[in-house]
Amino acid sequence: MDHQRLTMAFWSLLALVLIAVFLLVRRHLAGRALRLRAEAAEARLRALAEEERHLVDARLPALAESLRHRPVEVPGARRPEAAEGHEQVLALFADSVRQATARGEQSARATLKSMMRAVQSLANEQQVAISAMQDRHDDPDVLAGLMRIDHMNSQLNRRAQATAVLCGSWPGQQRSASALTDVVRGATSRIRDYLRVNVPAESDVAVVSRAVEPVVLAVAELLDNGARHSPPNTSVEVNFQQAHNGMVVMVDDGGVGMTVEELRRAARLLAGDGASDINRLGDPPQVGFAVIGVLAQRYGFRVSVDTRSPYGGVRAVVFLPNELLTRVSKPTVPDNAVAPPPEQQPPVAPAADTEPARTPGGLPRRRRVRTAEQGTPPSAPAGSAPPDRPVATGLAAWKRGTDSGRATTPPPVAEGNTQA
Repeated sequence: MDHQRLTMAFWSLLALVLIAVFLLVRRHLAGRALRLRAEAAEARLRALAEEERHLVDARLPALAESLRHRPVEVPGARRPEAAEGHEQVLALFADSVRQATARGEQSARATLKSMMRAVQSLANEQQVAISAMQDRHDDPDVLAGLMRIDHMNSQLNRRAQATAVLCGSWPGQQRSASALTDVVRGATSRIRDYLRVNVPAESDVAVVSRAVEPVVLAVAELLDNGARHSPPNTSVEVNFQQAHNGMVVMVDDGGVGMTVEELRRAARLLAGDGASDINRLGDPPQVGFAVIGVLAQRYGFRVSVDTRSPYGGVRAVVFLPNELLTRVSKPTVPDNAVAPPPEQQPPVAPAADTEPARTPGGLPRRRRVRTAEQGTPPSAPAGSAPPDRPVATGLAAWKRGTDSGRATTPPPVAEGNTQA
């Protein structure tokens, strides 16, 4: 009996031990599975966090830069399995950036356009006052100062005009058809180093009325660029060349040339690609090629700077198609006469001397021109020196170029009217 009890107790204990072992093994396996699942969840959370940091720190900023038309490559996802939904975020972000950029650019353009209109209006009023003072004063020193102010005002007006064009405004001046030579003279009068520009002889080829001011402004930017990027003791040469379907204006400087990257940027802007985006003009802003690109695209001429100048610098080529050209008669002026600026001053009589008296600053002296109503000036006393030449040839040429590139600003046109 005792033996039977012991046997039953043994088997009962063995069963209990087996059950305990089974439960322990099962618990261990369950705990291990839970640990693996927890580790997998933690790894996924780390991957999601890393991918989100990559999205915020790298992908979104690169996308924003690329949307500003900059050469930035947007990186892809590091772990595509953890980037679920990120493409939708990128698309929403891109749309928001485009809308914000467009609103900001529109606001900036409107503000600049309004400011430049005010500056242009003041510059035009100042020009009228300067011209009136030039007609009233005979003192050579005063005239020399007025000429310098006149020249600086022309440069100021050109800068304001270029900025307004980039903001979508009309160039602001309307001229009658002008000979190419007068167009270049007008452009020359608007740059600082106008004395370094060699203008070609008179030409009977002219630019049609609607394109005169745009071409003047474009050539002025090219002349200014060539003069600023070449040694001060060199000249900027301008030449005309007939083409089978138009006319070419070539501007050659003796500067250091342009790098490959600069040439690519210039070609892009001259083609009108992004030229109107004022946020891409750099700091300080470089508006020359940008405004030329806007004008060329709007009025139908072409400009390139990818040719090397025979003087070692850059050759800028302005191609004017036949649609923008017409013919004018060449002016006939006697060799000993002074050609007056068109629509500006009354004709003056030729002087007997061949060299004009000059001011200490190098400008020709000028005296008041009497009209018929004022009467004939009294005869000079015997033995006195001959009077100064009224308007010297050099000053008349400079003034003629200034007048040919300047006109009264017409009333503002409608905002949507960008036609010539």
